[in-house]
Amino acid sequence: MRHIDSNSTAPVAIPSLAIVVPCYNEEAVLESTCAELLATLDGLLASGRIRAESRIYFVDDGSRDGTWPMLQQMASNDERIVALALSCNRGHQNALYAGLAQTVEEAVVSIDADLQDGPEHIASMLDAYLAGNEVVFGVRKERDSDTFFKRLSAEGYYRLMQRLGVDLVFNHADFRLLSRRAVNTLLEYPETNLFLRGMVREIGFRSTTVEYARRPRLAGESKYPLRRMLSLAWKGVTAFSIAPLRAITLMGLITGALSLVLIGWVLSVKLFSGSAVPGWASIMVPVLFIGSVQLLCLGVIGEYLGKIYEEVKRRPRYHLREVVAEQRTPVTTRAETRAERSG
Repeated sequence: MRHIDSNSTAPVAIPSLAIVVPCYNEEAVLESTCAELLATLDGLLASGRIRAESRIYFVDDGSRDGTWPMLQQMASNDERIVALALSCNRGHQNALYAGLAQTVEEAVVSIDADLQDGPEHIASMLDAYLAGNEVVFGVRKERDSDTFFKRLSAEGYYRLMQRLGVDLVFNHADFRLLSRRAVNTLLEYPETNLFLRGMVREIGFRSTTVEYARRPRLAGESKYPLRRMLSLAWKGVTAFSIAPLRAITLMGLITGALSLVLIGWVLSVKLFSGSAVPGWASIMVPVLFIGSVQLLCLGVIGEYLGKIYEEVKRRPRYHLREVVAEQRTPVTTRAETRAERSG
């Protein structure tokens, strides 16, 4: 089965699809999530958008509840489900990366287990893929379901990242489709500190966006509280921008200029005023100001040194403890399919 791109004469083969779902303590939503994703695969297959050998990859990121036993049972009952267990909790980005690394399908969609990014939009992503795009970003068109603080902080973060020179898609998280070539290219990146939202933009293949309205969360709780959101935000800044280091240089120049002005004022009072009395404020203000600036600068520099320390150790991002999947015929990649046709 083929799809003809209206902008090209070259046929695009209908792909096999992999859906990668990182999971951490998701037993409250897992049953409904699995049922909806399987129904999504059935609908996509019936509409002729995907091939029958498509799969769902659930990645258990060291859950402490009943997530893994549920995944084991699901994978044993349905050959379309692959259950992967990491040896310990490695974080959402590493779990997602582990799932991507295990796929062999020609198109790969990543989605969170709570399905707030509705799987019904995967059809639109596949249409964009069949039109020749190798990366399709899911973009939220509104944030009405978020609290005022979450909406303000999230939009402020994207604007800040843009000002720092980090290339991000506004209001895009980790709901996206990647072609096989895009996935393989992404897996070539050796970073230990993963920030996939920025890394996907770095690969530079033809891309587009699909807008959608995010669903409310039906059960469970967010796995990205404020602390983790701030950690991810800072990781994105330090992984893709040296602007904070340049800001330190600028801050040093500004504080140096202010110090010279203050020194000039102190000397003028001392030399030309008979009422000059050594004051506590004139000593403590510059000492405290410059000391705080120095500590801030050391903190930023230390953060970058810490990232270098983690990178040079070259430790594995994750370890797979167990894989549960029914044995099936390996999926033929798009490159192999084209080679067979040309032969």
